[in-house]
Amino acid sequence: MSFIKENIKPFVKWVGGKTQLIKQIEDRLPKNFNNYFEPFVGAGAIFMHLQNDKTFINDISEELITAYNTIKETPKELMSLLKQHEIEHEKNPKEYYYKIRALDRNKNWSDVSDLKKTARMIYLNKGCFNGLYRVNKSGFFNVPWNKKEYFKTFDKDNILNLSKFLNENVEIHCGDFEAIAEKAQKGDFIFFDPPYDSAYTSYTSQDFDSEDQKRLFRLFKKLSDRGCYVMLTNHNTPLINELYNVEFNIDLVKVRRAVNRQGNNRTGEEVIIYNYSIGE
Repeated sequence: MSFIKENIKPFVKWVGGKTQLIKQIEDRLPKNFNNYFEPFVGAGAIFMHLQNDKTFINDISEELITAYNTIKETPKELMSLLKQHEIEHEKNPKEYYYKIRALDRNKNWSDVSDLKKTARMIYLNKGCFNGLYRVNKSGFFNVPWNKKEYFKTFDKDNILNLSKFLNENVEIHCGDFEAIAEKAQKGDFIFFDPPYDSAYTSYTSQDFDSEDQKRLFRLFKKLSDRGCYVMLTNHNTPLINELYNVEFNIDLVKVRRAVNRQGNNRTGEEVIIYNYSIGE
């Protein structure tokens, strides 16, 4: 690294977030690589932990990518709005939460500034049940209140450190995973963390089905043949094993499901798939 790494953590919770798998992923990283790509960035725990000199992040969620760009460009203004949300929430928690949640139903919502949209998104993420980001088919956020009368919506140092890193080392993209991954060249490292097979996939109003999983596999193989280092996480399902177990390494890991409604069902099996020998 040619710069000092800062302590940066995700600013929101996101379904499938990789904070709990950082150690297992780090243990399986290629020894050396050039550019780093994360086509399904989500909450971004891995790219924030790695802090590679040149990083490309992408997600299909326009709201999430808007949030990354807002933190990059106007972090102080964002924190000011978030503080206002905290103050207003404490006055009348339930009423205020549902008032802010309903804003995207307004006919003039598209005219609202990215700054205000991002502040709303982060506030709702901190105040909703289990930090579950979910929208309906119309694209409206519909998760109920978590019944907390007070909560912090941001950490000042974290927001400022993330803003600095995004400005100096990261290209931010919004779109389909293939478009950004096709930029990768021999020696680059691509980490795929897609919506999981047979799992809840409504992060946006679009679903990620078995045909998308197959399309992702074809891209994984194409990048591998190109000489890229490629890693992918997913559920341990018959489809995923059928696609990847002939040519690639598959390691099974135990995980905790943070957003399952039933506490006794919050454990499961995931796979970490990669195309190189560890230490290569």
